[in-house]
Amino acid sequence: PFCRRVEEGEKVIEAMARNGLRRGDNGLEIYVMCEIPNNVLQIDAFARLFDGFSIGSNDLTQLTLGVDRDSEIVAFDFDERDPGVKAMISLAVEGCRRNKRHSGLCGQAPSDYPEMAEFLVELGIDSISLTPDRLIATTRLVLDVEQRLQQKTKK
Repeated sequence: PFCRRVEEGEKVIEAMARNGLRRGDNGLEIYVMCEIPNNVLQIDAFARLFDGFSIGSNDLTQLTLGVDRDSEIVAFDFDERDPGVKAMISLAVEGCRRNKRHSGLCGQAPSDYPEMAEFLVELGIDSISLTPDRLIATTRLVLDVEQRLQQKTKK
């Protein structure tokens, strides 16, 4: 389920604590899925509760564009590369950095579209998920982009 509001996040943290899982105890970090526009728009408030964010690009795309990816009628319009979706991802990653929180992306986008992997690395995202068949090629791309960015900062 989505963690739609900050208050829901507080309830999750409280329920975990009641069951012996306290943030910070024995190094326990608690991450939240960042899958809906409200998570992005209120990332500073969510960051007070959570140690990191896993950006769910499939749901974030669907809910940003108002497109049901499983519908035969409108699924053709589902595209993580849409400028609005990329803006939401950028805001999320920037919010994580501002709050010193981990940012990761789970979803098909970096595996399906090399330009999305490049975009994410350029944003400074901390981690991305990949499908096994794209792991080597995308890892090579990530290394190339990181090297290019390092050379750019040295100049």
